[in-house]
Amino acid sequence: MHPLQAGIERLYALGPEAKNVSGARAVFVDFREALSRGEIRAAEKLNGKWQVNVWVKQGILLGFRIGELTESGCEDLSFVDKDTFPVREFCIEDRVRIVPGGSSVRSGAFVAASVVCMPPMYINTGAYVDEGTLVDSHALVGSCAQIGKNVHISAAAQIGGVLEPVNASPVIIEDDVLVGGNCGVYEGTQVRARAVLGAGTVLTRSTPLFDTVKGGIYRADGPEGCLIVPEGAVVVPGSRAITKGKAQDWGLSVYAPIIVKYRDEKTDRGVELEDLLR
Repeated sequence: MHPLQAGIERLYALGPEAKNVSGARAVFVDFREALSRGEIRAAEKLNGKWQVNVWVKQGILLGFRIGELTESGCEDLSFVDKDTFPVREFCIEDRVRIVPGGSSVRSGAFVAASVVCMPPMYINTGAYVDEGTLVDSHALVGSCAQIGKNVHISAAAQIGGVLEPVNASPVIIEDDVLVGGNCGVYEGTQVRARAVLGAGTVLTRSTPLFDTVKGGIYRADGPEGCLIVPEGAVVVPGSRAITKGKAQDWGLSVYAPIIVKYRDEKTDRGVELEDLLR
């Protein structure tokens, strides 16, 4: 058990009364800084399987509960937010590139050395972004989302989080994944290593994924299950015909993500991250 866990769980169990407990803010600040350093995280892979650290998500919710609204910024660009989650500040020693132009990282987010942030992008509290990842313009990394090494989150891609319910798995993107432009990955979806999501692909835990290579259909398992994109899968937007009622008469179809192939040398060359940019 992490040294902070018992204190966070005790304060979270108090509900609104936690705000009146002496030392609650000090406990939370220690927790938030541990999150920012990557020492604790909302989910982690143990014995090959992703596990949710419920107490970490409780700690983030505690921060919102005990925080007070405060003003920040300047006259021309002002903000009002909980004082428990200020904007993260970086220095050269962090070795994180924050390119000028309106990007923001909230405190409580871990951003590893060699990450590149292109403007404007946003990384929310509780997110974990590992080494060598590129977060491109207009991209979002949601609260508690877990992003692996050497991931390319392309322009306008949306990586959801999942803070509540506290036992639900956040969105997880493993190492060497390419998330194409305008993609949306939401609701606890897990994208395994080296997968490629073609531009405009949308994945949620309620969306079945059709594998045209292996002939299977991937679905979330149970009410708390996740949609898992297999390792190395190349996924593109597709559609499937509706075979009932008026929709069939009118020749309508619905959106369906499709696995069209698995990564090969040609794919690797096409999605290779350019080291010169780093």
